[in-house]
Amino acid sequence: MLDRIKASLPSLAPAEQRVGKLVLADPRAFANLPVSELADRSHVSKPTVIRFCRSMGYDGLSDFKLKLAGSVSEGVPFIHRSVDMDDKTSDVLVKVIDNTVAAFLKYRNDASSAAIEKAVDALANTYRTGKRIEFFGVGNSGIVAQDAQHKFFRLGGSAIAYSDGHMQVMSASLLGPGDCVVVISNSGRTRDLMDAAGIARKNGATTIVITASGSPLANVTQQAGHIHLAADHPEGYDRYSPMVSRLLHLMIIDVLATCVALRIGGDKLQPLLQGMKDNLRSKRYT
Repeated sequence: MLDRIKASLPSLAPAEQRVGKLVLADPRAFANLPVSELADRSHVSKPTVIRFCRSMGYDGLSDFKLKLAGSVSEGVPFIHRSVDMDDKTSDVLVKVIDNTVAAFLKYRNDASSAAIEKAVDALANTYRTGKRIEFFGVGNSGIVAQDAQHKFFRLGGSAIAYSDGHMQVMSASLLGPGDCVVVISNSGRTRDLMDAAGIARKNGATTIVITASGSPLANVTQQAGHIHLAADHPEGYDRYSPMVSRLLHLMIIDVLATCVALRIGGDKLQPLLQGMKDNLRSKRYT
């Protein structure tokens, strides 16, 4: 987070630059001081402090402070520790877990709550109107799409996942206004997914994309005014067996499903889930 602020300083207005320099000088103090004190120390107005936070991609001062406090207190550097051929099992255990934990902590600190809020609104509205929620992914992302279907169909709405490119194109051709499609891609460069997402957008469906920032899929989605949930990590998209990326995508799906369930409300959802649980008891050994 601090590296991003430092890199962004030249592009900010002079007043916002002073706020950024105050953050870099003492991030812990910035996270704990009131807005009036921050404005005085930066020699700017209170709205400028808030404007700086929004320029950095956060919802406001409270959201910025929350992410900043987490960033400076974790003590877990986001360094991808690749597994070496001569690693012992204990080394592999530590490296794989550390990579995953670091990626999760970085996402927690960097994630745009505003983008997640838009995605949750779109999914909840689609649920309420009885329209279709679909999940597209191929390869490892196809498995994440299936997990998403498993989580969302239990909420009682219409949810389905497709991992075949032809099925994605055909299904996207049938989507329309009010429907919602979630496209999951590690690289953001898969032609089938980009084609299907383009068709869904053209037909008026809301498109939510979970992929890396700066990828072709992310750029097209943002230009079209749809929703991009950034899933950034140090793992190359061409690795044979993605680990961190898959777990990060699964976590984002968990966040979306949990938020949508809360929007639906316990009064409506709890009896549905309890009935499902009761019906599954006969499938288990006592």
